Amino acid sequence: MRRVAFHNRRAVQIENAALRLTVLEEGGHLAEILHKASGINPLWIPPWPSIEPSAYDPRRHPEYGSDSESKLLAGIMGHNLCLDIFGVPSPEEAAAGLTVHGEASIERYEIEGDEASLRMRTRLREASLDFERWIRLEPEGDRIEITETVENLAATDRPVGWTEHVTLGPPFLARGVTELRAPGSRSKVFEEDFAAPYGRQIPGAEFDWPLAPLRDGGVQDLRRFTDAEASGAFTANLMDPGREFAFFVAYSPAWRLALAYVWKRTDFPWLGIWEENRSRAQPPWNGRTLALGLEFGVSPMPETRRQMIERGRLFGVPCFRWIPARSKVQVNYRIFVRTTERVPEEAGWDGF
Repeated sequence: MRRVAFHNRRAVQIENAALRLTVLEEGGHLAEILHKASGINPLWIPPWPSIEPSAYDPRRHPEYGSDSESKLLAGIMGHNLCLDIFGVPSPEEAAAGLTVHGEASIERYEIEGDEASLRMRTRLREASLDFERWIRLEPEGDRIEITETVENLAATDRPVGWTEHVTLGPPFLARGVTELRAPGSRSKVFEEDFAAPYGRQIPGAEFDWPLAPLRDGGVQDLRRFTDAEASGAFTANLMDPGREFAFFVAYSPAWRLALAYVWKRTDFPWLGIWEENRSRAQPPWNGRTLALGLEFGVSPMPETRRQMIERGRLFGVPCFRWIPARSKVQVNYRIFVRTTERVPEEAGWDGF
């Protein structure tokens, strides 16, 4: 393990002959999974300067905006963890200092490790949760194994949103080119107009994966990133209930490179797909951001805690997870990055 500066941030790195993994100390984001042979990191590096979340001050940093998302956006990169909410805080939570997607994406992590593994820990004080992530990079090969543990420190059961917010960016992500595969079943478009005036999908529409209905009467095939000049969208996609493992595979034909995440479907039954294609004009987006979020978790929609609980179920599947009092919950998932001549149609626990 090496301690490095990465895009002006304190970070640690581990690597083997095939991959280099970079993790940010503040926020705990998996900022880079560099495929050495191609020189490509599929994950999103925002087009604005990054600072430590602890350094963010709304009076000194108006370039990141001035709302409950700004502290997160000041330091977001790659794959961030949403815990214990997935979405925006309520007005009262925001006034109390809670940020979009919760504390896990902005807290400082204690990180220790060796040349092939990392162990990260942080305490979410407001949520009364301890979080630990163990990362193991194969000494040889293209697989990363991750184990996460959430411990409820309180004497009461806690309903949580818990989402792995993986975001892809250029040059891996390209309009009309980058492909996606996932074992979707039933899906739903975000109920509100997600990206006015650039939203193309019908708000609240239910559909069968992967064809999202559009306002103009057509459909958008979610298996390929949009080719629109400007657009934004979010869809909640239920992973096939008949499968033991769920996955997504993102593929760049230009680089002949595939990124896959594989997880146990009962741990994370939902895959949210967030499309940002130069639709957000406010700081720090400024109408120039290209990003694709592939967000697997326990909740279908990014929304407030109250909305999450009141929604309860979608398509008969729960929209949050309980962490019992004084108890731990553990999940595992794997990441693969490798070259291939065509998009893999399937991915399993041992790859594709």
